[in-house]
Amino acid sequence: MESFSLILAIVVVTALAFDFTNGFHDTANAMATTISTGALKPKIAVAMSAVLNLVGAFLSVEVANTISKGLVDETGIRPEVIFAALVGAILWNLLTWLVGLPSSSSHALMGGLVGATVASAGFGAVHGDVLVTKVLLPAVAAPIVAGLASLLATRFSYGVGGTADGEATRKGYRAGQIASAGLVSLAHGTNDAQKTMGIITLALVAGGSIAPGSNPPTWVILSAGLAIALGTYIGGWRIIRTMGKGLTDLEPRQGFAAQTSAATAILASSHLGFSLSTTHVVSGSVMGAGLGRKGGVVRWSTATRMFVAWALTLPAAALVGAGAESVTGLGDWGTAVVAVFLVAASAAIWKISRREVVDHTNVVEETGEPAGVVTTAIAAVTPPPAGIVSEDLTATIPAPATEPSPAAPAAPPAAAV
Repeated sequence: MESFSLILAIVVVTALAFDFTNGFHDTANAMATTISTGALKPKIAVAMSAVLNLVGAFLSVEVANTISKGLVDETGIRPEVIFAALVGAILWNLLTWLVGLPSSSSHALMGGLVGATVASAGFGAVHGDVLVTKVLLPAVAAPIVAGLASLLATRFSYGVGGTADGEATRKGYRAGQIASAGLVSLAHGTNDAQKTMGIITLALVAGGSIAPGSNPPTWVILSAGLAIALGTYIGGWRIIRTMGKGLTDLEPRQGFAAQTSAATAILASSHLGFSLSTTHVVSGSVMGAGLGRKGGVVRWSTATRMFVAWALTLPAAALVGAGAESVTGLGDWGTAVVAVFLVAASAAIWKISRREVVDHTNVVEETGEPAGVVTTAIAAVTPPPAGIVSEDLTATIPAPATEPSPAAPAAPPAAAV
């Protein structure tokens, strides 16, 4: 095994901690729709996703190489820079998890790395062409492409299977949804676990433990896969609730269409080495599936908050990463200060999260998210189904008083006791 300095060991542990947060932050990408439609029980769903995340980590190293060899100049990076980048990424992951927003762990990592690198070595150490072509452009294109594919797939499934028996159709789509959720989990491990592999490999190069241009060692692949699998099994229930119930209401066939579209996009990007955000892809697919069903709606207030989080992820993580790098540059005591700050901030976020616990027992409850103008308007003009009387409807015309029939004598008064 490679020789380790203390700072390098700290960086590796912090990178695995980020991988753990990536796992529970992104569990919703694979399993939110499966849980929300009832295709799988929550704990079974996250266990299945964890195993497939681990398997997916061994399928490719293309994304890891994009991070370790392509995004920044690996010859001018110190291990402290990697540590500062991870601080920015972890804190952003925890903050967005706390408020239940499915932001991109990938972009948090990229932003932290870019910010810390610029603070350490200047803008010249960042490969702008790689940042644009393999990070920024996919960030914009991926949710649009996945959303359109999911919308078309949903409409096709309703058009072809619209006359099929309801219960049989639901069972079939539930089975398909479980299979497609497994494919998303496999794709997530293939794409997201590699990002931690790439960051650890970059740290090993920066620390002089391996030669520049090396692929991730086997122990790095295994440890990254295990960390993201463990985080996935813990379950990011807050984000699962938002993704499964807060964006739209899905039926099994919509969930199947959304997950199949997302898995295809993620696996294709992993093969090409794009550091794609699985969160962006799955969120786009879920919204596309919501719009693809006749009468389906998207809760745009939730979607708007999510879009704002997406836009802020790169710059926010970059600023924290740059600030952390400025402190670590002061020496060993500066690195210790940043480490203490990271632990304290993480503990504070966790303590705040205990005020309102979301776990597998209440993850499928309604979020209380307002429906929005479009949904309210549709509901106002949609008549209730036949045979169902709404509790909110009250009679506005009083019923006519009944006159006693002359043929029927009035009942005698009750006897007084």
